[in-house]
Amino acid sequence: MLLRIVSVSAIVLSTITIPAVTASADVVDAMSRDFGITRSEALTRIRAEKIALKIAPAAEQAAGQAYGGSWYADGKLQVAVTDPARVDAVRAAGAQPVLRTKTLASLNAVKSGIDGLSKAGSVPKDVAAWRVDVQRGAVVVDALPGADVSALPKDVVVNTAGVQKPQTFAAGTVGGDPFYTGNVRCSIGFSVHGGYVTAGHCNVGAWNVYGWDRSWQGEFVGSSFPTNDYGWVRTGGGWWNVPVVLGWGQTSDALVRGSWEAPPGTSVCRSGSTTHWHCGVIQGRNETVNYQQGAVYEMVGTSVCAEGGDSGGSFITGDQAQGVTSGGYGNCSSGGRTWFQPVNEILRTYGLTLLTA
Repeated sequence: MLLRIVSVSAIVLSTITIPAVTASADVVDAMSRDFGITRSEALTRIRAEKIALKIAPAAEQAAGQAYGGSWYADGKLQVAVTDPARVDAVRAAGAQPVLRTKTLASLNAVKSGIDGLSKAGSVPKDVAAWRVDVQRGAVVVDALPGADVSALPKDVVVNTAGVQKPQTFAAGTVGGDPFYTGNVRCSIGFSVHGGYVTAGHCNVGAWNVYGWDRSWQGEFVGSSFPTNDYGWVRTGGGWWNVPVVLGWGQTSDALVRGSWEAPPGTSVCRSGSTTHWHCGVIQGRNETVNYQQGAVYEMVGTSVCAEGGDSGGSFITGDQAQGVTSGGYGNCSSGGRTWFQPVNEILRTYGLTLLTA
């Protein structure tokens, strides 16, 4: 396993010290390939996103009750505000203020209302997902053409363009670099003290987990699917845990140093046992995905592709853990959309501590 240590200097922005990470050449190459940009543009984006992640909490605090959400675009953090009096404070925090008419709290309330309809069985299966789109300042519902959305709130934006029915990305047992449970192959997410986290739907009731060499690796201690899609495995049998995401020879193995939550528009890369390493952007947070097995709430939608067996695998931005692969649609030949379960929610739910370098 090859680890490449990044070099760190410091950039001072307002009162926050921002580490300026020089990414490995392999990571830059992977982003250049998947984004269709030059290596120089990829490196510039990595540096700018690092700043955006660090200033996001202060910018949200500066917006106060007028906060309408944040996202990454045009090289910096964008923050929606509903009160013009908060614009200067947001700008002073290092972000670009954008005036909107609806707060994030009000948008979340609309989205929570649809979640309630879903839990009551009132959302049709032809509705694929719904989310708060902070860039639009609206709640967006993804639906298959012809879907009946009459029961949904009238002020939502209905999108049918390119929508397909999402499915989970577990797979039947095949050879490779996986973990196995029952007759399912999935992918490890992130190491925690005592084990690792992954997707909940990978636990098919067998509980015992086996590693890539089919030796006993541990057991599921907890899992949830649907409603959530998370679980954690306590390792044993001589297996140990390291704060690393595999690059599969396409890029250097990535060290995990924390779990700052990246806003929409930020680049994110995924590692999985089937399609290995692919990159894209975070398109939205707090999305609901309506799988055949039931809805999963508070997910993060991305433009990254994935395929069967990638479930549970790592989503990472720079050196910051983001979440574990849940499901989506499409593939890595024609493209698609993939959702992940945020890692911080998993850590809070089970009282786990992320293993970091």
